[in-house]
Order: sequence, then C-alpha cells, then structure tokens
Amino acid sequence: MIAGFDESSDLICRGVIGDGCGGDRFFFVKDNTLYAYDEVSGEMINLLDGIISPQKISKKHCIVTIECSGESIKFDLSQLKKI
Repeated sequence: MIAGFDESSDLICRGVIGDGCGGDRFFFVKDNTLYAYDEVSGEMINLLDGIISPQKISKKHCIVTIECSGESIKFDLSQLKKI
C-alpha cells in the first residue's frame, strides 16, 4: 500500500491482474497529478499532470477514468496518453 493513502479513498484504485494494462498496480491522483505505483518495485510513475478538482478514479482494462467536478478524463495506459 502507498504510505499516506487509504485504499478505500475515491482517488485511488488498484488494477486487477489480467484486466489489461497495469495489473496489480495502484493508480491515484495527488496534487493534480495521476500516478501509477508498483508495490513490488516501489516505483512511482507520473502519468498525467493538470487534473483539476478530481472526485473519483477507476480503471477498466487499459483505461483509467478520472471523474472531475467539470469533466471526465480518460487516460489510455497502452498509449500512455489522454484520450
């Protein structure tokens, strides 16, 4: 688990092994930035900056969705870009 984060928070989700990209990694938003965290290696990767007013994050297959107060952001992990 990531220090300082409650896994039940709406701003963190965990990828499921076998469900596309990022299996068993944590995805979370902190300080307006989307990160991926690998618990085994301890590596944290900055994926996307400039996220304003995030409310909730979820992941299905290779897409991380961030629900913000004014928009819904989709980030494709296979392409490492916002779609």
